[in-house]
Amino acid sequence: TVQPHTLIRQHIDYGHWYDRQKLTVKEIHNCQYVACMNPTVGSFTINPRLQRHFAVFAMNFPSTDALSTIYSKILDFHFQRHAFKPLVLKYGASVIQAAIWLHQIMVQNFLPTAIKFHYIFNLRDLSNVFQGILFAKPECLKHPNDLVRLWFHESSRVYGDKLVEGKDCNFLHKKLVDTAHKYFEDVEDHILLQQPLIYCHFANGVADPNYMPVKNWDMLRKILVETLENYNELNASMNLVLFEDAMQHVCRISRILESSRGYALLVGVGGSGKQSLSRLAAFIGSLEVFQITLKKGYGIQDLRVDLANLYIKAGAKNIPTVFLLTDAQVPDERFLVLINDLLASGEVPDLFNDEDMDAVIAGIRNEIRGHGLVDTRENCWKFFLDRVRRQLKIILCFSPVGSTLRTRARKFPAIVNCTAIDWFHEWPQEALLSVSRRFIEETPGIKAEFYDSICHFMAYAHTSVNEISAKFRQNEKRYNYTTPKSFLEQIMLYKNLLEKSVQKIFQHKEHLVNGIQKLKTTSSQVEDLKYKLASQEAELQLRNQDAEALITKIGLQTEKVSKEKAIADAEEQKVVTIQEEVFCKQKECEDDLLKAEPALVAATAALNTLNKANLLELRAFPNPPTAVMNVLAAVMVLLANKGRIPKDRSWKAAKLFMGKTDEFLQALINYEKEHIPENCLKVVKEHYLKDQEFSPNLVRLKSFAAAGLCAWVINIIKYYEVYCDVEPKRQALSQANAELAAATEKLEAIRKKLNELDLNLQKLTASFEKATAEKVRCQEDVGRTNKTIELANRLVKGLESEKVRWNHSIKVFEAQEITVCGDVLLTAAFVSYVGPFTKLYRQELVHHMWIPFLKSQKIPIPITEDIDLAAMLTDDAMIAAWNNEGLPSDRMSTENAAIFTNCERWPLLIDPQLQGIKWIKNKYGTDLKITHLGQKGFLKTIERALTSGDTVLIENLNETVDPLLDPLLGRNTIKKGKYIKIEDKECEFNRNFRLILHTKLANPHYKPELQAQTTLINFTVTEDGLEDQLLAEAVAVERPDLEKVKSLLTKQQNEFKIQLKHLEDDLLFHLSAAEGNFLGDSELVEKLESTKSTATEIELKVKEAKENEVNIDEAREYYRPAAARASLLYFVIHDLSKISPLYQFSLKAFNTVFHKAIERAEASEDIQERVSNLTEAITYFTFLYVGQGLFERDKLIFLIQTTFQILLRNKAIEPTELNFLLRFTVEHTYKSPVDFSTTQSWSTIRAISLMDEFRGLDRDIEGSAKRWKKWVDSECPEKEKLPQEWKSKSSFQKLIILRALRPDRMTYALRNFVEEKLGTKYVAGTRIPLAKSYEESSPATSVFFILSPGVDPLKDLETLGKKLGFTIDSGKFHNISLGQGQEIVAEEALKKAAEYGHWVILQNIHLVVKWLGTLEKLMEEYSKQSHPEYRVFISAEPAPTPEEHVIPQGILENSIKIINEPPTGMLTNLHAALYNFDQDTLELCTREQEFKSIFFSLCYFHTCVAGRRKFGPQGWNRRYPFNMGDLTICVNVLYNYLEANTKVPWEDLRYLFGEIMYGGHITDDWDRRLCQTYLEEFMSPSLLEGDFSLAQGFLAPPNLDYTGYHKYIDEMLPPESPTLYGLHPNAEIDFLTILTDNLFKAILEIQPRNVLAGEVVGQSAEDKVKNVLDEILEKLPEEYNMIDIMQKSAARTPYILVCFQECERMNTLIREIWRSLKQLDLGLKGELTFSPAMEALQSALFFDLVPDTWSKLAYPSTYSLPQWFNDLLMRCRELDTWTQDLVLPSVVWLSGFFNPQSFLTAIMQTMARKNNWSLDKMCLTTDVTKKSRDDYGHPPREGAYIFGLFMEGARWDIQTGAIAEARLKDLTPIMPVIFVRAIPVDMQETKHIYKCPVYKTKNRGPTYVWTFNLKTKEKPAKWVLAGVALLLAV
Repeated sequence: TVQPHTLIRQHIDYGHWYDRQKLTVKEIHNCQYVACMNPTVGSFTINPRLQRHFAVFAMNFPSTDALSTIYSKILDFHFQRHAFKPLVLKYGASVIQAAIWLHQIMVQNFLPTAIKFHYIFNLRDLSNVFQGILFAKPECLKHPNDLVRLWFHESSRVYGDKLVEGKDCNFLHKKLVDTAHKYFEDVEDHILLQQPLIYCHFANGVADPNYMPVKNWDMLRKILVETLENYNELNASMNLVLFEDAMQHVCRISRILESSRGYALLVGVGGSGKQSLSRLAAFIGSLEVFQITLKKGYGIQDLRVDLANLYIKAGAKNIPTVFLLTDAQVPDERFLVLINDLLASGEVPDLFNDEDMDAVIAGIRNEIRGHGLVDTRENCWKFFLDRVRRQLKIILCFSPVGSTLRTRARKFPAIVNCTAIDWFHEWPQEALLSVSRRFIEETPGIKAEFYDSICHFMAYAHTSVNEISAKFRQNEKRYNYTTPKSFLEQIMLYKNLLEKSVQKIFQHKEHLVNGIQKLKTTSSQVEDLKYKLASQEAELQLRNQDAEALITKIGLQTEKVSKEKAIADAEEQKVVTIQEEVFCKQKECEDDLLKAEPALVAATAALNTLNKANLLELRAFPNPPTAVMNVLAAVMVLLANKGRIPKDRSWKAAKLFMGKTDEFLQALINYEKEHIPENCLKVVKEHYLKDQEFSPNLVRLKSFAAAGLCAWVINIIKYYEVYCDVEPKRQALSQANAELAAATEKLEAIRKKLNELDLNLQKLTASFEKATAEKVRCQEDVGRTNKTIELANRLVKGLESEKVRWNHSIKVFEAQEITVCGDVLLTAAFVSYVGPFTKLYRQELVHHMWIPFLKSQKIPIPITEDIDLAAMLTDDAMIAAWNNEGLPSDRMSTENAAIFTNCERWPLLIDPQLQGIKWIKNKYGTDLKITHLGQKGFLKTIERALTSGDTVLIENLNETVDPLLDPLLGRNTIKKGKYIKIEDKECEFNRNFRLILHTKLANPHYKPELQAQTTLINFTVTEDGLEDQLLAEAVAVERPDLEKVKSLLTKQQNEFKIQLKHLEDDLLFHLSAAEGNFLGDSELVEKLESTKSTATEIELKVKEAKENEVNIDEAREYYRPAAARASLLYFVIHDLSKISPLYQFSLKAFNTVFHKAIERAEASEDIQERVSNLTEAITYFTFLYVGQGLFERDKLIFLIQTTFQILLRNKAIEPTELNFLLRFTVEHTYKSPVDFSTTQSWSTIRAISLMDEFRGLDRDIEGSAKRWKKWVDSECPEKEKLPQEWKSKSSFQKLIILRALRPDRMTYALRNFVEEKLGTKYVAGTRIPLAKSYEESSPATSVFFILSPGVDPLKDLETLGKKLGFTIDSGKFHNISLGQGQEIVAEEALKKAAEYGHWVILQNIHLVVKWLGTLEKLMEEYSKQSHPEYRVFISAEPAPTPEEHVIPQGILENSIKIINEPPTGMLTNLHAALYNFDQDTLELCTREQEFKSIFFSLCYFHTCVAGRRKFGPQGWNRRYPFNMGDLTICVNVLYNYLEANTKVPWEDLRYLFGEIMYGGHITDDWDRRLCQTYLEEFMSPSLLEGDFSLAQGFLAPPNLDYTGYHKYIDEMLPPESPTLYGLHPNAEIDFLTILTDNLFKAILEIQPRNVLAGEVVGQSAEDKVKNVLDEILEKLPEEYNMIDIMQKSAARTPYILVCFQECERMNTLIREIWRSLKQLDLGLKGELTFSPAMEALQSALFFDLVPDTWSKLAYPSTYSLPQWFNDLLMRCRELDTWTQDLVLPSVVWLSGFFNPQSFLTAIMQTMARKNNWSLDKMCLTTDVTKKSRDDYGHPPREGAYIFGLFMEGARWDIQTGAIAEARLKDLTPIMPVIFVRAIPVDMQETKHIYKCPVYKTKNRGPTYVWTFNLKTKEKPAKWVLAGVALLLAV
């Protein structure tokens, strides 16, 4: 590329570069350059300044000898090394010769072209052939012929696998055979042509990896099938069909992988098996396969990481690996930069940083030492890279569709140069047949004789779809592809459908046969039943007697039990009384005992205070106090044995008593406190307790131990006294307890007895119940048998009619058994292929191609007569259910739903009107998981659904699908089909999972890969389908009673169908499922009967409903015209998007308009009148709704198209005539015999005369030329009647004649035509006020302003907002002008507005392309459940071309589009100018008269300058955005100046208006002059003097009020014409003619395609370009030899210098033309690689345009290529004449100069030198002569004669010698010769002069040349306003 060249040159020239950061010089020393280039690719040229530094060596292709030497050395070494048999080597030398010869043939015959860009054969290929031969070991080549076959195989691989077309492959094969015959004489053909010719490394099995020939197909298939099974056990299962083609590809890929640096490029459309076969080949070679896993945001950095890991795996771990890369895995083209490096050198720069490199090197150091190498860093790295190159194989799988691959090959040459290419061709017929054959033979239920026919049909279906797709693309611009994968899907679908159908037929038939069988057996069973009945009655008698006896027995037993029960009850009462008594006593005892408790506790506590120590201490007292002695005495008394109180209670005795302390303590603790002897108690109480000192507290003072004993004594006594009180009570209690036990025992005994009696009674009762049950059973049996007999009789009678029907059905099923194969065959093809097509193409495929093909087979497969494929897939009941779910009831929708429910691939719905999605959402209800790509967490939704088996709907797809979903779309399951990998996550694959894809795009272009994985279903609404829907809606509004009944009836009918189907199935199911004697099953019989009666009842209802329906339909049909009109309108609107992508209207929005129209249509009692009012209202409201969003130029297109379609529908015009009017095809050209018609229009007249209605038109025009001339030359021929009897022609036929003779008047004529057919209001140009449009809007419907220059909708919106209370100040109006960083602000505003009900205006959304997707989603989200007052207003500029259109369809469809274009036409513009003001403005100024007059004049001026723009460069040189703001400011200025001055300051006003307000926009001096002239005309004192003409026939109005002015304009303004602007009527002819052509082009574009146009056979693009190229090169003159020319004259006069300059310029141009064409020629021949510049040139030549590279070097021109080239040749001829002797030509053709200014300047220079004048004080003067060029023989003495100028806007009158009014239709009259000379400035004339600008072309503006002063008798102002100019070329 160029930039590096410049840098290299800088270094070589100067030895340094600059550091751009530090701005310092960097010197580089000791650096040498070695460069190389391929002269046939790239930019082909090197700058000579760079090239001079290099010694150039041309590296030619090695000579034959050199090649022989190289390859014989290689072969000899191989043969010697492996000890081959000498016999084999016989052909060694010949093989080398043959290979070299063949290579030369390839290079000569197969040249690269744009499509075959990879046909580049060089030494690499030759080496690859020998590389293949080197695979062979001695066991492979045992015979000389083996070597020949091996060479034949290798050549086929290296050369043949690259080839794109069958014919190329056949040519190569032929050349191979020829070469073999030439170099190996004695090798026979059968050896060469023996099939299969395949060598591979697994010919003898995978275990034996030797390169050997494959013996036969079967053996190869066996090996591969076995390998595939092994593969499937270990990996994700691949279900491959290994037909011959596929096996060959596996062998080819395997061969590439086995070679060193095995890089493969597999090219084929998606679904041709590239990846699967690669995996299998890799598995055979024990290579691991690696593919990148795309994740969200996977970028180039991630790829680097993946590649680094691959390198480590292959290089460091030595694991052989294949890197498989597909189209889908290249989301960013920059990925290929890395891949290119990898392929070219095996190394990717900067893949590892230093640390990683060190780690790698450290890992392999030991290994290197092991190899005996020095382990330097360089060695290690080289070893690592070598091993990577050896172990890492690369397979690229790319698609050839589109130009992607070609562009990639150009940018990344290694993709083609460094890989072995294997081109996957479209499957040949044999492949299609063999694949289908293999599957068909495995399928049960097909007769062997039909195998061939079925296979042929499948192959035909596949290829026929390709043919139809080509037509579809050509006519409808829609893309549809088929791939091998879709063919396989067709076969699989056929198998599955066939199995289901056969089973279904079998089941149905079996049920019917069973049913009939059961009916037969019913009658014989009735007799058996009667015998059974008699025996049952006898048994019943016996049972009755048994029961009676039992009843008596039970009576006695019951009495006995009652008596015993009474006794037991009395006993029980007694026990209860005793129990109560016991309870009372027990309570009393317990209470008393509680009282004793504290004393006992105290005693115990007292004891606890004692221990051995203090007792010993007490004993040790020698003589204690009395109190202590008393205590011990009391203790001794209490402890006295058996109450024998001791006499001696002295201290001594006490001491003894205490004897052993332990025993004493124990005696105290264990004291029997309940049994104190009376005497002891008495003694203690009397002797001790009464003593005052016997108190523990007192005693404690003496002895602690004594105190404890004292307390014990007191408490023990207390306790005992209480205890003695309680004792008698306790005894009484125990006695009562004893009584209770006795009573209870007695009660138990009685109860036991009672139980025994009870049991007895129960036994009796049970046997009684059993007897009764037996009795009842017998009764029931009898009843049942009676009933069964009765039922059987009824059943036989009832089903008698069914029997007849069933017999008939059985016959039908038997017939179906015969035709099922053929029927399902058609059905499978139907489901697989017809989804994307529209109705017409579907019919073409099925009825005109498939069915005839099936019938024409040798053994025709039987199919049902008049087969209905949709009915095959579904039934009435099913369709009825769908219709109830909201599926439209038209045929297309039913077919689509049938395809949708039966297809095996995921369905992808093309559903711009959202009819399909509505049905699907109803069908699946809440079970449907809805998401869209890129929605937050959409992958999670899909993963969850995958596992749980839900149905997922992905809405609103674009043309590309996230590559992340690829595994899901292709159902690439892993682990035996149980999992699918999404990102890097394995998700369980539930078999019930279903994916539905949906797009709103009307015409998406999906890649073949995606179409192979999905079933495309075109749900676009059809005209008849829509008509029915709209009819229903119209009737629902007009006659709700009818529609309600109708929809109820339809629903009911649908339900009846469903119910009947269910009932019938039920009936048959129960009958056939009934076992044995089914009459015993009364439930079943009753069910059968009720089913039958319901069915009969339903049939009656159906009949009744049908009658009702007929009546209702009759009533509804009245409204059909309205619905039909609406449907027609919708399709016209729908097609508008072909004109501009902005025109998107949703069906939903159209529905709203439709309903509004019905509401507002005029009421009428008469139904006919009402319907015509409806039709009119629908048309008009649709026009208003659509019209507000159309550009003015497109409104007429819409109206005309609507009118034509309505007239066609009403058969009011002939389709052939319409077709002619639109296309205007003229086959031959005829010279015109009349002067008022051009050749072109006369040729058209001749073509028209061939139509029946116009026979003789040409003769009549020739015969009455005068009358026709008058008509043709009239100003408005469309309003005049046609001459002669042609005046009786219809207005439509008049249009045809008018288009031929006066195409410029067509727009007016068409407008009148619309007015005549539809009404005046359609062309009146009414504007809908914004407030009205606002009423139509809602939170879900935004308002979309399409901006046009000079109109700002914001102002109106702010006014409306103020009125409704939405202002910026109140915070309810958010105005966001979008641009960088404003997206977040907008998102916040939308969120807030939706919540609180504000307005948001988003301005210029076209500036934030990337954010528009988000905006669409936000608007959709907020359209639901937001505040009712929330509104969004959007504005955007229309894109300059459809390709640059960026606004999403969703935003456009759901909004009301408003285009505020500046109005066109004087009338509307003048009104619009006045609309900016009101009565108050007129009353502002005190000087009313002057103000009003100048005000109106200003408005007229504004209208003129704005309206002039439509006349193109003749109006204004450049386009200016004059707008209403300019006008309003001018009116303010006018008011201020009039108020401030007493006189009107005309000069000031003109200056302010012309130079500042309007002049501020103007950038061109001539335009400034025009603006000033207008103001001088309109702003002068005469304006106030009355009778002042603003334009011809339009006087300035008198003093009026505001409405008066509007009225004045309507009444007084002449019809629209250029004269109103001061231009000549001719001014519009040009632009109107162009307008007419464009108009018809657009109308033709939007015609509905009701016909299947055949293939248009023209020459191919390449042929046409080649012809043009050859023609130009042939005629292109030689370059001028400047040296020769310069030698012809020594003088260097200005003229001669001009001549030299012109020659040099011409040389540059000729050189560029020659160079670029030669380059393109070589490109087309394939000798150079196509570059973008060549493609641009090719495209320009094809479209007859002047290529950009030429026009840059040429002169401005508006010609097409043929005219331009002829013009170039004429210029060369002029130069040839001049350069012969360098004498100035007598008359100079000024237009022939590149630079005419230089010649005009030369005239001045020559005369200045001659007369010694100063150049800056000179000017040119022009005298227009009366002569033509031929009248002059030599140049004038001074100055020059020039010719070749044309005048536009006026003409030159030779007689008067001045500018004159132009003649009508003579647009650019040629000027006579003009004499140009120079004069001093002060001598030039200034009176009666018009300063006329000279331009090079009609585009004026920048092509300005000079100003010529021309004489004029009129005011110059007239010509200024008329835009008069001289042009050098027209």
